[in-house]
Amino acid sequence: MDAPLTRNFCIIAHVDHGKTTLSDRLLQETHTVSDRMMTAQHLDSMDLERERGITIKSHPVTMSYKALSGVTYKLNLMDTPGHVDFSYEVSRSLAACEGALLLIDASQGVEAQTVANAHLAFAQKLKIIPVINKIDLPSANLDLCLKQMEDILTIPAEEAILASGKSGIGIVEILEAVVARIPAPRWTDYPQMRTLVFDSIYDSFRGVIAYARVFSGTLKAGEVMMLMSTGQKSEIKEVGVFTPKMEKRDFLSQGDVGYIVSNIKDTSEVKTGDTITMAAKPAQEMLPGYKEVRPMVFCGLYPIESSDYEKLKAALGRLRLNDSAFVYSQESSVALGFGFRCGFLGLLHMEIIQERIRREHDVEIISTYPSVIYKIVKHGGVTVEVDNPVNMPDPGTVEQILEPTLKASIHIPNDAMGDMLALVMEKRGVVEHTHTLDSTRVMISCVLPLNEILVDFNDRLKSLTHGYGSMDYELGDYRPADLVKMEILVNSDPVDAFASIVHREKAETRGRDLCKRLSEIIPPQMFRIALQAAIGGKIIARESVREMRKDVTAKCYGGDISRKRKLLDKQKEGKQKMKLIGKVSIPPDTFIKVLRNN
Repeated sequence: MDAPLTRNFCIIAHVDHGKTTLSDRLLQETHTVSDRMMTAQHLDSMDLERERGITIKSHPVTMSYKALSGVTYKLNLMDTPGHVDFSYEVSRSLAACEGALLLIDASQGVEAQTVANAHLAFAQKLKIIPVINKIDLPSANLDLCLKQMEDILTIPAEEAILASGKSGIGIVEILEAVVARIPAPRWTDYPQMRTLVFDSIYDSFRGVIAYARVFSGTLKAGEVMMLMSTGQKSEIKEVGVFTPKMEKRDFLSQGDVGYIVSNIKDTSEVKTGDTITMAAKPAQEMLPGYKEVRPMVFCGLYPIESSDYEKLKAALGRLRLNDSAFVYSQESSVALGFGFRCGFLGLLHMEIIQERIRREHDVEIISTYPSVIYKIVKHGGVTVEVDNPVNMPDPGTVEQILEPTLKASIHIPNDAMGDMLALVMEKRGVVEHTHTLDSTRVMISCVLPLNEILVDFNDRLKSLTHGYGSMDYELGDYRPADLVKMEILVNSDPVDAFASIVHREKAETRGRDLCKRLSEIIPPQMFRIALQAAIGGKIIARESVREMRKDVTAKCYGGDISRKRKLLDKQKEGKQKMKLIGKVSIPPDTFIKVLRNN
C-alpha cells in the first residue's frame, strides 16, 4: 500500500484512562482480530500486564481500514503505557508516529500524566486528536473535561471526539479522524533507506528481533543492513508486520511499522533509537533518536542460590535489550556474595523488572535497599558520583553532599490539600506554587528530594486522596543536603548490605527501626550480641540479640545452692571468653527478610 494511504499513530493518556480497551475496539472495527480470537486487553500480552491492569511495553499493530469515502488505508497503531515510570516507552512510540490519540477520562478529567504526555507529543510536532473516553459512565462530566482541555492543554474543545472504549461509542468517528487529520508518513523522499529501531526483543531460536519504523526506502530478506551508530553489518533473514501476531512479509516499505530478524545474536549490539540503513548504499544522516535515559533509582540484585549467578546475568542482558532505561554492572558483597548493581527509572520499574526476572527467567533474587546517585564534593573541589553507600568517601574528606531532586506536579482533590502539604513537608519538599484547576481539584507544584519519595510516597499520596491523586515528575537539579552514611554494626563489625545514606534528622529513627527488626529476625547466638546503628564513630541506636542458655544446673538435684552458683559462674566465664574470640554468623535468610520488609 502506498505511503500516502498509511497513517502511523499511537494512543497516549494517564494511567487507567482506557487506552488498551479503546485499542481492542479499533482492532474489532477494522476486523484485524476476529471476534472468536478477541480477548479483553488484547495487546497486553505479558502476564504481569494482565494481573496489574497496566501496560508496561508499547505494542505495535497494523490494521487495514476502509474509510467511508471507500478508500482503504493502512493504520499502524501503538498502544503505550500511562505510568510515569514508563514515559520513555511513550517517547519511543511517539518518534515512530505522525499523530496521537490523546485520551481523557470523562469522569476524571485532565490528570498529571495527560499533561506530561501531551507535552511530549507537542515536542515531537505530532498531530493530536483529543478523545473524551468513558462518556457512558454515570459520573461523566463532559463540560468540565472540555474546559480543562482548553485551559490546561490549549486544545480547542470542538476538536474533541466523544467515545467509549467499553461500549464502542465513537469508534468510527475516531478512525475517520485518524484518516483525515493525521498526515501521511514524513521524510519518505530521502534518497537512501532509513529505518528507526524503536524496540527489540530476544528470541532464543531467532536471536535479536528489532521493532522498526521504515521512513524511506524498502527492506527485503537477503539484503545486508547496517546499524549506523556502530557500523555493524548484518544480513536480513526475515521482515514482517504485527497483526498483532508477527506476520511475515516480502518487504517493508516507507511508512511501514514491523519487525526485522537478522543474524545478530548478541543483545547488546542493537540499540533502541539506532538508525538502520543499507550496507551497499548507506545514508549520511541518522534519524533523530531519543535522548539517553538516565536511571534514577539503584539497588543491588543478588541470586538467593549462588549457583544461579550466570542465569541472572543472562536474564539481565535480555531485559536490557528491550528496556533502554535499565542498566546494570557487576558488584559483590561480603554478606550476599556476587550480584549486580542495577539502575531503574522508578520504583514501579524496579518492581516490574524484579518480577520479570523471577517469572520469565526463573531466578529467585534478593534486592538491597534502593538508593539514588549522590554527588559528593571533596576538599579540593573534586566531585565524585556515588550510587552505593559502600563507596561513600571518608567523612573527613567530604566538603558537601548534593542530592538529586524532582520537580513534581501533584493533582489532588481540594479536601486533601492540608494532608498533602504536610506529607510534602515531611518528605523535606518545598512547595513552589498551587494552582486551582476547577471547583474540585488543585495542582501543587513542588520540589522533592528523590531519595524521600522512593519507598512509600506514591502509596501515601493515593491513600490521602482516596485514589484520586496523581503525580507526574521530571528530574530536577542537584541540591546540597545534610546527609550521612549510616552503618549497621553486628558485634562491632559493619555489614555493608544494610548500609544506607540518610538525612541526619531521620538517621536515628531509621537506625532504631532497623536494629529492632534485626534483633527479632537474627536467631539467638551462643553469647549476647550488640546490634548498633552508627554514623562515623558515633552510635545512634542499639539493640541486642538474645543469647542461648543451656541449663547447666539440670543434673544438680538438692544439695547446697553454692554448687549451682559454681556451675553458672563457670558458664558465664565461658561466654565471656567466647565473646572475645567468637564470630557471629548471620543466616542468609536474615538479609532476605529485612530487605523484603523494607
